Amino acid sequence: MYDAEPFRETRIEVLQALIAAHPLATLVTLGSNDAQGLEANHIPLLFDPEPGPDGKFGTLRGHVARANPVWRTFNADIEVLAVFQGPQGYITPSWYPSKAQHGKVVPTWNYAVVHAHGPLKIMDDAAWLRALVTRLTASQESPRDKPWQVTDAPVDYIDTMLKAIVGIEIPVRRLQGKWKMSQNRLPPDREGVIQGLEASGDEAGRDMLNAMRR
Repeated sequence: MYDAEPFRETRIEVLQALIAAHPLATLVTLGSNDAQGLEANHIPLLFDPEPGPDGKFGTLRGHVARANPVWRTFNADIEVLAVFQGPQGYITPSWYPSKAQHGKVVPTWNYAVVHAHGPLKIMDDAAWLRALVTRLTASQESPRDKPWQVTDAPVDYIDTMLKAIVGIEIPVRRLQGKWKMSQNRLPPDREGVIQGLEASGDEAGRDMLNAMRR
């Protein structure tokens, strides 16, 4: 990732918060032979921030369908990349006061993203998977008035479903963050972007507005 200094985010707690808020990762792996090349899968990952012996920045855990070849065909000698996409949106130069002053402005795209790097480990164990899907479900169901639980489904049904998935674990060895939030613009232009996002009224605009204010 191009790591321009004005947009670089290094605060671990900020990076962890984005992962928790946007857990659907794009998992990029390299195939075990040249014909396979790069592969991208979209997987919700649960983040444990506690450092481990193989991951100083914590551990990501999730699962893939057993029918998905990625868990058998990835190159185990190459670290994988998990990309977490936060708020993002188009920024029109019409929002910049400097447009009226000199016209030397162009459109851009603001976004927040986290890249997590580490080795991919396969966890083909029923007890491990049951504990994972229980935690993953609880993390997403907790805001609901009546959260669904794994134990709400018949035991034999869950046993069958667990056989159809394989666990993955990524000890995070490197964590990068990029918050492109108009930091390279002068204060009047940044304020113009905030006002423009406030007036837009769409959900993506609200998310970006909140991210810029933070």
